Amino acid sequence: MNRVTQHTGSKYPIIQAPMGWIARSQLASAVCEAGGMGIIETSSGEIDNCKKEIRMMSELTNKPFGVNLPLLFLKDDSMVKFCVESGVKFVTTSAGDPTKYVGVLKDAGITVYHAVPSLEGALKAAKAGVDGLVVEGTEGGGFKSPVEVGLLVLIQSIRQNTNLPIIAAGGIADGTGMAAVFAAGAEGIQMGTRFVSSIESPVHQNFKNKIVDSGIDGTLILNKSSKPVIRALKSNLTNDIDNKGQMDMTAMMNIKNLYFDGDMEAAPALSGQSTGLINEIKSVKQIIDEVVHEFNNICKSMGTLKL
Repeated sequence: MNRVTQHTGSKYPIIQAPMGWIARSQLASAVCEAGGMGIIETSSGEIDNCKKEIRMMSELTNKPFGVNLPLLFLKDDSMVKFCVESGVKFVTTSAGDPTKYVGVLKDAGITVYHAVPSLEGALKAAKAGVDGLVVEGTEGGGFKSPVEVGLLVLIQSIRQNTNLPIIAAGGIADGTGMAAVFAAGAEGIQMGTRFVSSIESPVHQNFKNKIVDSGIDGTLILNKSSKPVIRALKSNLTNDIDNKGQMDMTAMMNIKNLYFDGDMEAAPALSGQSTGLINEIKSVKQIIDEVVHEFNNICKSMGTLKL
């Protein structure tokens, strides 16, 4: 047990990323049942559906789970109040300043971790009083910082300046990645792309197959000179966006057609560089079991090394 598992209440310090529309009860409950920490998303903006998914979790698992609150996209405090009233015990905040809600959440007995892509963001979150950090390196999929800093460098930089527990995110898909970030100072990992390509993931098979078939160079960072900056799989659409050098949020309008209808050109398919490490669609339990087994074996072998 370490500080992350103490905070989450999960068996393993393995957290499932809060991917819009994807991180709902079907996937999150499977992660919880396998010993990890399932997270329900609210970034889709479908508040009523997200509330329903939170309620469903108690029917699907008796294990603890969490909720993500993307601060800039919350229209009001109704989702925060719902988390408090529903007895949620773990929340990750992202996309904004946690100062406004961290007090309310912690007063309700909720542990709060804030997602940060930079040292500056980590220091601000620490000052706001969060319990821990989700440190996101440039390797990860989805919305990114325009300043590309690798995860290992970022963890070490933040660890040198704060002692808050760190959940590492970005490019992790196995026990080797977990051991690497633990060596750098993390106490937990968050995986997105690896869980998107799991059996229990609700996305279309085309998306899962595309992740499996893509190599480590199978993603692009798009829109570096504007907003939003994203990392997504290479496709005709994303190659075109990359050549033009810019995009706006309208490019994401048909993301549900990609996720659930399998149209891989409908929108950018948000994915991390870990696509190059994923060669098979596996169950959530198999993924977590293999990560833990590989992590333990690596830590054991590293303990015998001396210079």
